[in-house]
Amino acid sequence: MSKLSSDDTRSVIKFHHFIVRQVPILLAVIIGIFLVFPQQAQAQSFSFSTVQVQGNDFVDDGTILSYAGIARGSAMSAGELNDSYQAVLASGLFESVEFTPRGRTLVIRVTEFPRINRINVEGNARIDDETALSVVRSQPRRVFSPSQVEQDAAAITDIYQAQGRLTASVTPKIIKRTGNRVDVVFEVSEGLKVDVERISFVGNREYSDARLRRVLETKQAGFLRILIQRDNFVEDRIEFDKAVLRDFYLSRGYVDFQTTSVASEFSRERNAFFITFNILEGQSFDFGAISTVSDVIDVNPDDYSQLARIRVGETYSPTKVDNVIAKMERLAIQNGQGFLRVEPRITRNDRDLTLDVEFALVRGPRIFVERIDIEGNATTLDRVIRRQFRVVEGDPFNPREIRESAQRIRALGLFTGSDVNSRPGSSADQVILDVDVEEALTGSFNFGAAYNITTGIGLTGSYRERNFLGRGQTLNFDTTIGLDNSNTGLTFIEPAFLGRDLKFGFIGEYRQTEFDYTDYDTQSLRFEPSFEFPVSERGRLKLKYSLTNDSIFNVSADSSSVLQAEETAGELLAHTLGYAYSFDTRNSGLNPDAGVLLRFGQDFTDLENDTSFIKSTFTVAGETGILNNQLKLRATLEGGAIQSLGGGVSRLNDRFFLSSSKLRGFAPAGVGPRDLTVPNEDALGGNYYAVARFETEFPLGIPEEFGLTGGVFADIGSVWGLDNNAVGAIDDSMYLRSTVGFSLFWTTALGPLRFNFSKALEKQSYDIENTFDLTLSTQF
Repeated sequence: MSKLSSDDTRSVIKFHHFIVRQVPILLAVIIGIFLVFPQQAQAQSFSFSTVQVQGNDFVDDGTILSYAGIARGSAMSAGELNDSYQAVLASGLFESVEFTPRGRTLVIRVTEFPRINRINVEGNARIDDETALSVVRSQPRRVFSPSQVEQDAAAITDIYQAQGRLTASVTPKIIKRTGNRVDVVFEVSEGLKVDVERISFVGNREYSDARLRRVLETKQAGFLRILIQRDNFVEDRIEFDKAVLRDFYLSRGYVDFQTTSVASEFSRERNAFFITFNILEGQSFDFGAISTVSDVIDVNPDDYSQLARIRVGETYSPTKVDNVIAKMERLAIQNGQGFLRVEPRITRNDRDLTLDVEFALVRGPRIFVERIDIEGNATTLDRVIRRQFRVVEGDPFNPREIRESAQRIRALGLFTGSDVNSRPGSSADQVILDVDVEEALTGSFNFGAAYNITTGIGLTGSYRERNFLGRGQTLNFDTTIGLDNSNTGLTFIEPAFLGRDLKFGFIGEYRQTEFDYTDYDTQSLRFEPSFEFPVSERGRLKLKYSLTNDSIFNVSADSSSVLQAEETAGELLAHTLGYAYSFDTRNSGLNPDAGVLLRFGQDFTDLENDTSFIKSTFTVAGETGILNNQLKLRATLEGGAIQSLGGGVSRLNDRFFLSSSKLRGFAPAGVGPRDLTVPNEDALGGNYYAVARFETEFPLGIPEEFGLTGGVFADIGSVWGLDNNAVGAIDDSMYLRSTVGFSLFWTTALGPLRFNFSKALEKQSYDIENTFDLTLSTQF
């Protein structure tokens, strides 16, 4: 770097002195400018005494001025004026907005969006106009909003995607009309349905792909894809499938189960998805040592340990643990210890694959429920939702009870979605429960044709509402009219009579029958109110009263004297008091692969001719799964008895007739006492019956998405006994009948169907066989 010479240095010093001498002069000039031009130096401001609005036809001046918020005579800056402009533009009412200051007058010129004249949907075949327009927020006679119309088109597209039509598109078209009006048309291109072609699993060792596919909500498409509606690809359904898959494994002791990933591969050539679940099963654990301890001084664990009814060696299930905790916390509330909580402390024993569970009684935080807020229930009354909670305002807050309440709300089946969340209340010891629900369609009307093996072909119509007047009540009216038979019934159910867990039911029914296998007609009118309530965790008791008016007429001269005597007696009015007890562990979570159903009931009937009888019935049924639930075993034992009092005789309409569903392989009224001394050889029914049914269901080795499984069965039973056997002319002895057969189970969109192919092994010569029948499949 070169150095400055002495002359250069002197020049720099002189220049510096010159600049220093000029600073006061520059400051004086700047101050002078501010003094001479004060308005120009300050920020620009406005003050308007008049505001004129131009260009508006539908929106009045006051509305525009309210958005602008400009006060006459008040000073405002340029930034504030811009804020007013942005507020008017953001109202969504105008296509363009101009603010023009003219001295003390502000001119606001607007160009309005047009008004919507009509809204139509075109090109839609898979969904109707009503369904499509139900998600459209734009409305006729309101201001057209381009952004809202785009949102409406996206909402209609979402409906199609929920049906698996991922290629569907909706394009809004605007048709201009006179008077600044437009028609909005949503043009729909539905595209093709995207099916799930294959569901496979990677990492499953204990359970086959076919078994796991039965757990999922999503199904594979097969040759029956027209009937199967759950084979459409819906992305949101995958998350639900992951949850149910985890529940499936956890309920069987696989505590380490994970779904590591789900791969969805789209094949554009075949227009289908291939879904692969990558899972990690882990090992199945059993229950080890079960104990109860207390961390609270004044709480004795022995009072609660008896509720931990879990056997050592049972397959571990979180549901069983939750059931024990729920019982203990309910007992704590009964003992006045509302803040007592139960914590399961689990010790893992990897060597013997067991889990020791210690139920610890601890003191929970003193938090109370301040209030329960419910939103989204446009139809359903608040009390229908509120009664699903076991807590009210002011009760101790129990997170487990809140989760159970949320499950009860979902179990109502009245909502497509429901969420229960808690948030802090007005103080540290208060919480607010927020319940958000989305209403579902709960009514249905059906009209069509029906076929029954006993009554033949008929026309049927029905109306069903599961949320009558938003009260959670069920109202069902149905009628069936055939060539010779008619049946009309009305059913009403109030699930929470007087706001309690007390179900009130009412049945009104009129039935007139003329069966193909009889030479007489019957007529029956029945009114039956009832009450049903729980008596234990899984037991319920039903009390009922029935008023019936029965008669038999058009009895052939070739029929039995027993039937002719009943016709001569004419109509009989009967008063009946009855009860029925049921104990049901199905779908209770105690054993995911098994269930037991017990029923017992008695009816005490008093006839108007001073005769009475007691009618008793019972059912014991059970189901279990073996071989990883690939094979299902079912057994059912049922029976009944009629005991006449005071020397009376039973009536035809009260006696037992074994239908084809009770004793397969025989026609309705095909077995039992029969009058062989008359030409018609009438079936008369019996005062007693007993039936045992055994069956197994198994896969057929065909793709699971077809919904077809097979089964074999064996039935044995009989009906016997008459009060009037025509002085011994009718043989009413007990003769066993037995059948074996093969069943084909088919799960369809119409419901689970069952085809039975039967062969009678033991029968009487006068019995009427039925080698094939088609019924709706039931569990037992």
